[in-house]
Order: sequence, then structure tokens, then C-alpha cells
Amino acid sequence: FQGIVITPLLLLLFLGSSSSVPFTSIFSQLFMTVVVPLIIGQIVRRYIKDWLERKKPPFGAISSCVLLMIIYTTFCDTFANPNIDLDKFSLIIIVLIIFSVQMSFMFLTFLFSTRNNSTFTPADTVAIVFCSTHKSLTLGIPMLKIVFAGYEHLSLISVPLLIYHPAQILLGSLLVPTIKSWMVSRQKALKLTRQPKAPVKV
Repeated sequence: FQGIVITPLLLLLFLGSSSSVPFTSIFSQLFMTVVVPLIIGQIVRRYIKDWLERKKPPFGAISSCVLLMIIYTTFCDTFANPNIDLDKFSLIIIVLIIFSVQMSFMFLTFLFSTRNNSTFTPADTVAIVFCSTHKSLTLGIPMLKIVFAGYEHLSLISVPLLIYHPAQILLGSLLVPTIKSWMVSRQKALKLTRQPKAPVKV
């Protein structure tokens, strides 16, 4: 929700008011692409919730297939463009920067959610670390195509997002065992500290 407002504002800030970027059109297209389908889905879900719980359609598999197709077609569109002009060294640098940025974000969110005066539970911390640093191609690619429609270097601009999405999956799978063991041990420690002490018999 913030992205559809912040993205045009950032363009206005960095490109200036003299730019030919149609901010009103961008905002309306992002609203129709992101917000309207979400609202319609929530309204429809209220009426077919019981049917969904009975039939249990394979929405998880369908969404995974759609996401895979989006990633595949975006990769094809990006690297099939002869004007992409991206050498191997630059690609390696981009990968290293993205991994560093993502690890920094995860570390900062972990520190924020585990500070002394924090009211977050260990499970909350895990959700914050993974969810707050998550960026999806299903939202990012439509935003790029709307904001930079007709721009000849659109394929080049989408490269960082194409790397970020697989990177978060890879980092997530590598960090899951460590984060899980931390969460379990932290939960046990909290339970021990909250248990009332048995009275000592004299």
C-alpha cells in the first residue's frame, strides 16, 4: 500500500517536477493493479469462505505456478533484450551488493525486534526478519512496467529485482535452521523465567 504512494513521490523527488513522468497516471495504474484486486479478493472471500474450506482448492500450487511463470517470463524479457549491455563483472557486483543489502536489512530488523524494551515474542521476531525484508516479483515487476513504461532500459532496471527475489529465497533457506533453533531456545528460556518458583519448605 505504501509503495503505490511512495514510488511516485520518490520519482518526483529524484527526477524533479520538470520530468515528463505522468505521476497521476502512475498512481492510478498502481492503485488499480495492486489495491483494487486485493479489495475485490477480500470481499469475494467473505461470501465463498465456507465453500473454500470445504473444497480446499489448490491455490498454493496455483500461486506458485503463476509466480514461477512471472519469474521465467521476466528473465526471458530481460536477458533477451539486446540493449541490456550488462557485463559479467557488473552482474557479480550487483549480486554482492544485493546480498549485502539484504543481510544488513535482516540484521537490523533482528536487532530492532530483540531490543531490551521490545514486546515482540521470538515468533514475532522471525516473522519481522523474513517478512519486512521480503520483496516480490509479483508486485515489483508490474510496478516497474507501469512506472517505466516505454523506457528502453527497463530490462536493465529490473535486474536488481530479479536477483533480489531468488537471493531472499536462498538466504531464507540457509537461515531457517539457525533462526529456528534460536527461536526454540529463546521460547524455552522465556518459559523458565515466567514459571513461578516453588515455595521452599523449612
